[in-house]
Amino acid sequence: MSEKEIEPGLLPLNYYVNDSVFDSFFPEQIKKISKVHWTPLAIAKKAASFLAPVPGSRILDIGSGIGKFCIAAAHFFPDSEFHGVEQRKDLFNLAIEAQQRSEVNNVQFLHGNFTELSLEYYDSIYFYNAFAENMIDVARIDESIDYSPGLYAYYSNYLCKALENKASGTRLVTYHGYEHEIPIGYKMVEQDIRKPLKMWIKE
Repeated sequence: MSEKEIEPGLLPLNYYVNDSVFDSFFPEQIKKISKVHWTPLAIAKKAASFLAPVPGSRILDIGSGIGKFCIAAAHFFPDSEFHGVEQRKDLFNLAIEAQQRSEVNNVQFLHGNFTELSLEYYDSIYFYNAFAENMIDVARIDESIDYSPGLYAYYSNYLCKALENKASGTRLVTYHGYEHEIPIGYKMVEQDIRKPLKMWIKE
């Protein structure tokens, strides 16, 4: 039986610890950009351990792509709830397929722009700089959406204001993010100096 024919529940034992195995279930063009655009499994586990400190935590991934962070995080922390919002319909569809394949049931994927979604519901936010494509044209996923420096500024400002309105104790993890995007009031409490991973709590 090939990897593409593996039934749900019969995934390889190293599915959640080996990026190559996890990525192998996706189309070739998705695998090729994995190292640039999808969260490594080790990062997903570490980030989720901070974002879901207690059972019942509700976490949002902004720009969830093929769903790799949410699915891995949900596997490691089954008592918390992970939502991902993605504006590209084809990536959203791949995330739904991946969720069905992995059979995690504490994940929900939403198709749309994150600005259409209220952040009030969530205790924690995961942000793997989804806005950078507007500034860096050599590493874009595709040309299916609009890009511009103006959109980068708009999205960054929108997220900053939304984070400002979150309650004290809100948790935030940024991966390949910029500190100037984080509003005053968020204290960095941990970072991995070997990787661009930073963890924040609103005071």
